Amino acid sequence: IQLAELVGIKRQAVYDMEIGRYLPNTGVALKLAKILGCTVEDIFYESASDNEQYLPATVVDIGKRLGSGNQIKHQTTRVTLSKIKDRFIAYPLENCISADHGGMQAADAILSPCGKRVKLLYDEEFLEKNVLLMGCDPAFSLLRSHVSRTSAKSEVCWRFTSTYRALERLLEGNTHLAGIHLHNIDSKESNVESARKIMGNEKGKIVGFSLFEEGLMVAHGNPFKIKGVDDLADKNIKIVNREPEAALRVLLDDCLKRSNISSSEISGYNDIVGGHFEGANLVMLGRADAALGLRAVAISFGLDFVPITSVRCDLVIPEHIIDLPSVQVILDVMQTKKFRDELSFLPGYETSSTGKVIATL
Repeated sequence: IQLAELVGIKRQAVYDMEIGRYLPNTGVALKLAKILGCTVEDIFYESASDNEQYLPATVVDIGKRLGSGNQIKHQTTRVTLSKIKDRFIAYPLENCISADHGGMQAADAILSPCGKRVKLLYDEEFLEKNVLLMGCDPAFSLLRSHVSRTSAKSEVCWRFTSTYRALERLLEGNTHLAGIHLHNIDSKESNVESARKIMGNEKGKIVGFSLFEEGLMVAHGNPFKIKGVDDLADKNIKIVNREPEAALRVLLDDCLKRSNISSSEISGYNDIVGGHFEGANLVMLGRADAALGLRAVAISFGLDFVPITSVRCDLVIPEHIIDLPSVQVILDVMQTKKFRDELSFLPGYETSSTGKVIATL
C-alpha cells in the first residue's frame, strides 16, 4: 500500500507488476526505481531462459551481516524470506550456517543488486506456511522439526537472536514470534515486564515454551574448580562473554553486582561470542576457561557445567497472527506428549510451563 501511494498508482497495479501482468509506462517505472533505490533494469529485467520472480522486500540486518552501512558486497546474497502483514522480510544468511549449527542452511531467495528486491528460489505459496521465530533457545530446533512432521502446510524458520533483539524485531513487524528468556529478579516476571515495556500497546499472548538451566560451561573435569560466578574474579581464569543485553549477559552482570565484583576484574569480560555454541566451542578448544550457556549445550560439547539459575523461555505472539494456521499448529504441537517428552529429555530442561498462557499483552 505504501509503495502504491508513493508512486501514485493503485495497489492492484503494484500486484499486477509483481506477477508480470502489467508493464508500467516510463514515468511510473522511473518513479519506482527512484523510490526503491535501484535501476529500472533491476525491477523489470526478465530472463529469457528462466521464469524468475522478483518481489520487493525489506532487508533486515544487512549492515550487520555484510559490513558497515547498507552497502551490498555481493550481488548474489542469499537470504531467508518470510511474509509478515503482506510484507516480505529478508534476512541475509550469516556465514551460511543454520541457527542450530546443523550445516549449511538453504536460502529462500537471492537478493538483487539494488538490495531492495529478491528472487524466489521456489513458489511464493511456501511463504504462506512459513512462521519466522527469533530467539536463542536451542530447543527451537525441536519445535521446528515437530511442526514439520505434524503438518505439511506449516514451517518454522528459526533465527538465533538475543531476547531483546527478538522483541525489537517483533515490535518492528520483522518477525512473527519472539522467544525470550530473562531471569526473574525477586518476585518480578522479567519476561512479562520486558515484553510489555518494549511492545507498548501491542496486544498478544505470552506462552510458556521451556524451562532450562543456565550457567557456566567449563572444560571437562572443571580443572579450575569453578563453583560460581565469584570464582571468575581469579585472574588465571579467562571467560568469553555474550553481547550487551543478551539474556545471559544480563544474568552475569546481575550476579557480579550482587557479589560486588567489577567487570574489570573478570578476564575476558569484553571478549564477545555470538551464542551458546560458539562459546562452548572455544572452551572445548582450550581458548577460554568458561563461557555462559546452557547445561544441554555444555553436555553436547563434552563439557562440564556449573549451574547459576533456571529460567523460563516464553513465546511472545502478537494478537494479529494468533489465528494463522501455522501458529495454531505450533501451539498444538507444544501441547503434545511427543514434543514434551523429547523436550524433557534434553539435559537441564523441563516442561511444566510448556504451552501454558503466562500473560496477556
